[in-house]
Amino acid sequence: QVHVVESGGGLVQAGGSLRLSCVSSEWIFNNYAVAWFRQAPGKEREVVARIDLSGRATDYADAVKGRFTISRDSRKRTVFLQMNSLKPEDTAIYYCAARYRASSVDAHEYGSWGQGTQVTVSS
Repeated sequence: QVHVVESGGGLVQAGGSLRLSCVSSEWIFNNYAVAWFRQAPGKEREVVARIDLSGRATDYADAVKGRFTISRDSRKRTVFLQMNSLKPEDTAIYYCAARYRASSVDAHEYGSWGQGTQVTVSS
């Protein structure tokens, strides 16, 4: 497992942007695929975006396609989630999760989680 820490959440108006960061102090982080999940009050945790080891393969939930972009900087051991055109329904706690070698859409398959960062979008 690897230790990861999220940052970048906050309060923003609808239509605004935020960039979340998921950083690790461990170089082995570059051997982990990474996903961003989110969980809104009363709802199950859902996958938002995923990225592979190389950073070339990405995948998005239908609800965020065209608005969110996931990327990674291996030199900085960081994965980003750029969120544009935010909507009130994007309000949730966003979690970074890492899985060795390959990602998954199933949250139960991830052993490394950050503490979460709150994103609130006002209408």
